[in-house]
Amino acid sequence: MKPYATRIVSASRRRAQSGVVLIIMLIVLVAMTLAALSLVRSTDTTNVIAGNMSFQQAAVHSGDTGIELAATWLKNNAAGASLDYDDPTNGYVAGGLGVAPNLAANPPQSWDSYWVNTLAARAVVAPQQDEAKNTVSYVIDRMCANAGPVTGGAACVSSPSVAVASGSEEEAGVKQLNSPSVVYYRITVRVDGPRNSVSYVQSVVAL
Repeated sequence: MKPYATRIVSASRRRAQSGVVLIIMLIVLVAMTLAALSLVRSTDTTNVIAGNMSFQQAAVHSGDTGIELAATWLKNNAAGASLDYDDPTNGYVAGGLGVAPNLAANPPQSWDSYWVNTLAARAVVAPQQDEAKNTVSYVIDRMCANAGPVTGGAACVSSPSVAVASGSEEEAGVKQLNSPSVVYYRITVRVDGPRNSVSYVQSVVAL
């Protein structure tokens, strides 16, 4: 009788051990499934972030288009008194030295808020989107406190003039320079791209 009883106990232990292994395998399977789902979500998030950064970078590069368009307009209107006065239809303000967001506000006003609420009304939009599907807009501000002729109290920020008599030295001797003072113009470009990406680019040109 004893050997038979011993075999029954051994079989019962084997059945109990088989049940524990099944439970452990189910737990491991659930853990692996959750880990796989987490990995998939992490990969998707990484791809979205990388895509957004790519669109943002493309928008920054597209800002050069707005700068070139604005610089071309300035060059074409440099003769005469065209740049002495505002031309909102072409995004131009002659007394634009104080054009900037309200940084004294709490919280300080952002460029995005300032553009939407103030600059968008006179912004010039490029005729068509570029190859990256970006829409380029720009405004031009003459770095003067007031509109009017530069020599008539406009109080402009300009480069220093260089007279022939002052000169400047070089290795081979002295090279005389004669450079008149030129006024600075600030070009602000906004680029709206895919996935609601928005970038701002500024450039200052002298004319």
